[in-house]
Amino acid sequence: MADRYYISHEVFSEVCEQSLDVLGNPAGTENKSEIQEIKDAVMGEVILEGEEAHHLIRVMRIKPGERLVLFDGTGAEYDVEVMSVRKKDLSVKILARRFQNRELAVPLTLAVALPKGERQRWLIEKITELGVSVLVPLQAERSVVRVGDTSLERLQRMVIEASKQCGRNTLMEISSPMTTREIFCENFHPEWIRMIAHPGGASAETVFSWAYRQNTPLLMALGPEGGFTDQEISEAEKMNWRQISLGPTILRTETAAVKMAAIHAFFAENAGKVEI
Repeated sequence: MADRYYISHEVFSEVCEQSLDVLGNPAGTENKSEIQEIKDAVMGEVILEGEEAHHLIRVMRIKPGERLVLFDGTGAEYDVEVMSVRKKDLSVKILARRFQNRELAVPLTLAVALPKGERQRWLIEKITELGVSVLVPLQAERSVVRVGDTSLERLQRMVIEASKQCGRNTLMEISSPMTTREIFCENFHPEWIRMIAHPGGASAETVFSWAYRQNTPLLMALGPEGGFTDQEISEAEKMNWRQISLGPTILRTETAAVKMAAIHAFFAENAGKVEI
């Protein structure tokens, strides 16, 4: 796979809209499919700046004429050619645009009491690679990490880096932090299949095998290394969260998250072939 770099969807959307004006397409056109076809056909130029541009200019020493693959985080990827390189940005010409869906059929949201430091980075990287749709930073009673606005930006950057490497064109969403009281309630996605990791529950493989046959979004809550408190477990039980076991051994938070994501990916990729 060619080297991949991220540029926001908004940048490409702006180029498409400007190109429509150049083509003389009236702003009031009602035929949305026609507009989309025109957008898909338009090949324009975009400016790449920020961290991605800095890496290409200062580290990769990119030169005019070289070709790259860009993705916009919403499912599209673009073949581009570098037209010019300046000190802080570079101009690229769009050669081709395509939508390559590498997302799993059934979305999984992980609500996780995040660990610290390098373990946190490793967790984000691996669950991105394994196809998790949404990460909810979870504030449990025994949590050791509190996530603020700066932390959310850093987590999103980790997602971008992992997506560049693994080939995902749709970025895993990092939601605003939530407390256990907020998610273990009646109104937090009651239509989804909601699961909580707790010793003594049903095996994860059995629950996921059943869940996939329902074709319903999945929500999984993982506590800190001290586990959820009895009160938190009780609140989840009252709201009909299904308890699942992660096995006979005690797993670190990041290991548990990756195990859940891997089981999810296995059943997603083998839908209809495997039943436990």
